[in-house]
Parts: sequence; C-alpha cells; structure tokens
Amino acid sequence: MKDLAHLFRNNRAWTANILAKDPFFFDRLSRQQSPKYLWIGCSDSRVPANEIVGLLPGELFVHRNVANIVVQTDLNCLSVIQYAVEVLHVEHIIVTGHYGCGGVQAAFHGLRLGLIDDWLRHVEDIMRKHAAALSMIPDETKALNRLCELNVIQQAVNVGETTIVRQAWERGEVLTVHGWIYDLNDGLLRDLEISASSREELSSTYMRALTASR
Repeated sequence: MKDLAHLFRNNRAWTANILAKDPFFFDRLSRQQSPKYLWIGCSDSRVPANEIVGLLPGELFVHRNVANIVVQTDLNCLSVIQYAVEVLHVEHIIVTGHYGCGGVQAAFHGLRLGLIDDWLRHVEDIMRKHAAALSMIPDETKALNRLCELNVIQQAVNVGETTIVRQAWERGEVLTVHGWIYDLNDGLLRDLEISASSREELSSTYMRALTASR
C-alpha cells in the first residue's frame, strides 16, 4: 500500500477541492445519479471521459474498452447500454474513439499481442470492409486516422442496431446515437457526422458519415 500512498493523498486533495467549491456535492451525489449521456469510449488512459467534456461525476455514464468496440455478443457493454437506456433514461449515447488508438494501430499493422487479438478482429473486419478506400490514402498516419474514424462510425451503427436501442426508438423514446473522435494532439473532439434518433435515420447518416470530408 505504501507504493500507492500518493494516490490516497491525491484523493484527499481532490475531495477537499470539490468541497471547497460545493460543500453539499457528495451529499447530492450519494443520493442519485441522473446522467443524460452514455459515453462509450476507449480504455486509453489519455482519454478521460468526464474531463474532456467538462462534466462532473454523476453527469456522464461511462463504458470503456480497448478501441471502443460495440458488438452484439459483449454482454458487459450491452448491460451498460441497457441500464443507461432503460433505467437511467439517457438521451444521448456517444461513441468516442481517438486518433493514435493503440488497438486500431495493432489491427492496422497486423500485430499479434495475445488474447486481445481476438477482440481486435472486429477492427480488422472494418479495415477489410473499407480496404479500397484506405488504400487510396498514401500517407500511413492519415490512413490510420481514417481507420480510427471508420471504427467509430461502425461502432455507432452497432449501438443503433442493438435490440435495446431499437426497442427504445420503437417506444418513441428520445434517444440519439452519436459518433465522435478525440485528437490527442490538440485535446479537441470532432463530430464524425453520424447522429441518429431513429432506425431509419441510422442508415442515411451512416452513408453521410462515410462520404464526409475532413
């Protein structure tokens, strides 16, 4: 525990800072959470969800995994989406990737890292699907960045295709799925122009996102 003592010191300092600004913050926080947003992002330590969008604890429900992947067989991710939609009644699900993603890079270069290779096959599938478009980008860094974008776009579609989201739309609930990407070089988020509030809109916005120039 001695090796991690600095983390406890940081925690006490953080708590003191919060209380100095708002003495009742933790009292309110302990009684309920009512976020309007579900953030599905990458596990990368350089991409702290709350801080990027300037929200406090309790204002953003978060799920993170390597390369911000959403697949219909991942019960962990699906459980988070189900809880967010049906219990917390979030109004926005935001899939957020980032340039320089290690998982996407591994898939792009065909690296073999162990168990995670099976997980990253989902990114490899996206790369194969868009192989022709990616081959037209001569600069490797730009091609890699585009794969990061394509991954986000596909994962946003995957969210919209879950039975959870589809049923919420069928019930007429206010729920929008978004795809964003974060740039580690300047700290800014960019909208990938995929945003859907219905199943019908999901298809058209997907095509628009694929053809959008950046």
